Amino acid sequence: MAREFTGADRLRRHGADDIVTLTVHQGSGVVVEVGHVPVGLNTTDDALLRLLERRFDRFLTANVRPAFHFDITVVPQGSFDPDAELRVGTAGGRWTLQRGDFQAEWDAAERRGWIRQTLNPYAIDSVLRIVHTLVLATDGGFLLHASSAVRDGRAFLFTGPSGSGKTTIARLAPPDVTLLTDEISYVRRIGDGYTAFGTPFSGELGESGERVSAPIAALFRLNRGPDNLHERLTETEAIRTLMRNILFFADDRALTCHLLDTACDFAASVPAFRLAFAPDARVWNTIT
Repeated sequence: MAREFTGADRLRRHGADDIVTLTVHQGSGVVVEVGHVPVGLNTTDDALLRLLERRFDRFLTANVRPAFHFDITVVPQGSFDPDAELRVGTAGGRWTLQRGDFQAEWDAAERRGWIRQTLNPYAIDSVLRIVHTLVLATDGGFLLHASSAVRDGRAFLFTGPSGSGKTTIARLAPPDVTLLTDEISYVRRIGDGYTAFGTPFSGELGESGERVSAPIAALFRLNRGPDNLHERLTETEAIRTLMRNILFFADDRALTCHLLDTACDFAASVPAFRLAFAPDARVWNTIT
């Protein structure tokens, strides 16, 4: 699985009764909702607020109680080691996150955290991805390095290593296909099956997916080829494909075991195929 601490600010402790409802634009924050999980992002920095509104425009929501809150402080460029690699750790129930452009802490039980970051859209994007992976790991879901789209009320996932064609197949989608993402797919177990949700986490297309969801009809492992054809993967092959492409950034044995259990259940519930395709729109006739 892919792998992606603390500043001077102290995490403020609040009980559940102290959580306030944020609106989309109230001068101090926004609420970004992905996968039915609304996250409140609070800041007094106007430049960052405008940046967040642009970056997550399609996923802003109003009049909901956020599941989690983050208080964000903008710090000057050069406050962190720009070459620092991503580190994610946990101690005493608190998660610490650090990279060359941010430091963050999140208390899952208190449902609050803080972020110190430079003024850029990538820091909060990374924090949200990490937090969602932690939430999903215990909730029967995962983030997958995959593009995904909806056609006729059914979602299709396309995964594989870089260069296998995830963005290409998204570009080739006909007009009746709704793109969820060309980079990071959001998967959750809902009822007896699995559902894919649109995400703001974009790849080469540089554009957020649509804020819709649909039950997953199939998973495709991509390969380039001279023609369009697909064949069914065994459950073991599907599990291996999932575990190679699930995004998870924490070295946590218990959560990793949860993810493996979810991957096994997904492989038993959703058909998976090996898809070789030529880069033309006819591939979508093969898929659906």
